[in-house]
Amino acid sequence: MTGGRAWVAEAIRRIEADSNRSADTHLHVFPLPPEWSIDLYLKDESVHPTGSLKHRLARSLFLYGLANGDIRAGTTLVDATSGSTAISEAYFARMLGLEFVAVVPRATTRAKLELIEQAGGRCHLVDRAEDIYAEAERLGALPGHHYLDQFGMASIVTDWRGNNNIAMSIFEQMAQERFPIPAWIVVGAGTGGTSATIGRYCRYRRVETRLAVVDPEGSVFHEAWRTGNRDVTGPGSRIEGIGRPRVEPSFVPTVIDEMFTVPDAASVAAMRLIRDRTGRTVGASTGTNMVGVIQLIARMRAERRTGSIVTLICDSGDRYRQTYWDDEWVAAQGWDVEAERARLEELLDAPMDPVHSPRGAALS
Repeated sequence: MTGGRAWVAEAIRRIEADSNRSADTHLHVFPLPPEWSIDLYLKDESVHPTGSLKHRLARSLFLYGLANGDIRAGTTLVDATSGSTAISEAYFARMLGLEFVAVVPRATTRAKLELIEQAGGRCHLVDRAEDIYAEAERLGALPGHHYLDQFGMASIVTDWRGNNNIAMSIFEQMAQERFPIPAWIVVGAGTGGTSATIGRYCRYRRVETRLAVVDPEGSVFHEAWRTGNRDVTGPGSRIEGIGRPRVEPSFVPTVIDEMFTVPDAASVAAMRLIRDRTGRTVGASTGTNMVGVIQLIARMRAERRTGSIVTLICDSGDRYRQTYWDDEWVAAQGWDVEAERARLEELLDAPMDPVHSPRGAALS
């Protein structure tokens, strides 16, 4: 084996060993009345070494780049990201002794930049948020550099047929439950990679599970799914980790069965509802997931259906102590969280009328 191939082999071994040391992420049961015969599970992606669902994406990007010959000894890695993906990519770069550069908008908070730097990354600032893609691509084209391109590659680098992807993990963990084949799996979309993997896997495995994707206000994914227009643009999302101002290449609308647009205030309200009912402090994107889940539960009850629903805890709320978990910051955004909380609880707690469906209007 040549020196270059030997380095790649050792790099892959390190990443695989890191994965092997980590237990699979847990499925937690969310308490619902047993007489409903609807079971809800939260798959806790916050327990990854880098604290979020994006750990899976970063690992896949690195393994793909190594196997593809794009990442070698001494390669400087670049991506357009200012959130959890950057932290995870910096983690794997440090593991392999490589430099990682996150191209981020200049308006990114100092707290976010520090998290990336603490993980071993370097932040390259650009004035306009929409320029991060072109600048990352430019840097990645420099000699000795490689553009990881999370938004373009997320639906490609993960083996959607299995190989311990998140969809396979869900179905294996559900095998002994009373409703082992979920009626619904509910996720958000940032790159679109997670929804693409789960949607493809469900079709490949020929299961009846349907995929629902939640989209925060300001994002364009729901509109693209509804109309088929991939050129639609919007202001973007204020819920970190999900939603985009443009339709990303890895978003695959054809594998999605249902989408919901979720108000930001509802995402924050649901995030807090999860904490109050489970004791788990989560981020706002998990709240967005929960809003979609609550609507599906109300629908299943109205239709007298039974079954299970699985969604994700995308990350811990610890990263958002100064934002989504700060009452003053939330109030400054103009979000009426209490009103949304009341609506969610009405949907979730409404008694079942023998004839009529649960009270409460849908939030999308």
